[in-house]
Amino acid sequence: MTATTMKAVRMHEFGGPQVLRYEDAPVPELKPGEVLVRVRAVGINPPDWYLRDGYRSLPADWRPPVPFPAIPGWDVSGIVEAVAPDATGFAVGDEVFGMVRFPSFGGESAAYAEYVAAPASHLARKPAGIDHLQAAAAPMAGLTAWQYLIELGHDHPNPLQAQRHRPVPLAGRKVLVNGAAGGVGHLAVQLARWQGAQVIAVASGAHESFLRDLGADEFIDYTRRPPEDAVRDLDLVVDTLGGPTTGRFLRTLKRGGALFPVFIGFRDADQAEQRGVTVSMTQVRSNGAQLAAFGQLLDAGTVRVAIDSTFPLAQAREAHERAARGHIQGKIVLTVA
Repeated sequence: MTATTMKAVRMHEFGGPQVLRYEDAPVPELKPGEVLVRVRAVGINPPDWYLRDGYRSLPADWRPPVPFPAIPGWDVSGIVEAVAPDATGFAVGDEVFGMVRFPSFGGESAAYAEYVAAPASHLARKPAGIDHLQAAAAPMAGLTAWQYLIELGHDHPNPLQAQRHRPVPLAGRKVLVNGAAGGVGHLAVQLARWQGAQVIAVASGAHESFLRDLGADEFIDYTRRPPEDAVRDLDLVVDTLGGPTTGRFLRTLKRGGALFPVFIGFRDADQAEQRGVTVSMTQVRSNGAQLAAFGQLLDAGTVRVAIDSTFPLAQAREAHERAARGHIQGKIVLTVA
């Protein structure tokens, strides 16, 4: 019988890592179409600290209401504890992983907890060839890279631009990944290589051997030379850092090329139009079917998820402090006993 209380990390106010409290919380109740997951590991992602600080980086009218107490997190890996009568595809005891309810904002059933109630459609079976740590690290970063580069996979309106995001053909193309050592970046490098692209990875020099081992054909150490001065005639730039400086990559692209910033802030639409460059973004969304396809690559070892560091769930504050120091290689993961 499932317990009625659990340990979770909750916020009662916005702020720095110190607002993350490890405390008792009610186990979420199953709703129609849901699966209750006993969590074994939780992946940490940038939206976790955006939620924690009240989305201060967003324009005021974009900031969603957040009910307190709020539980952060969306990426989980664990074991099915219970299944709603109308939920299909999973049974008690199955090992599963997923990005649960993204985009959403700190609901009662979020990832930093011992139990999560998740829509069955947001989950996939955990690949047998990887452990729960790697599985928890994969969903948001992997689905972001997948939906930007391989297949969008949904028809929801794009909150970041008027038009629908469309991936571009990658086979035989020259692709640069900025921020290549991070969560999305190191998976984007591997997916682009899998699709037959020539990949240039941009990161600090400490990450060169890591990225070459993942398949990068070329490496640029941004601490030695600005990448926008080092290359020309690219077909695609995936800027996992994005922001207002992403326009600097426009001059690296050939006419007809594309720039995909992962974070908002692009300001050079006129220049992009003059250069004949498509600039496109999208917001990643939960998708169990896509995650299952990505999981096949993980299971086969075609794509690997790197773990930067791990922390027990009770040390979520320390994990966020690690994230704030930057220069992350892969993903940070919380373990759940």
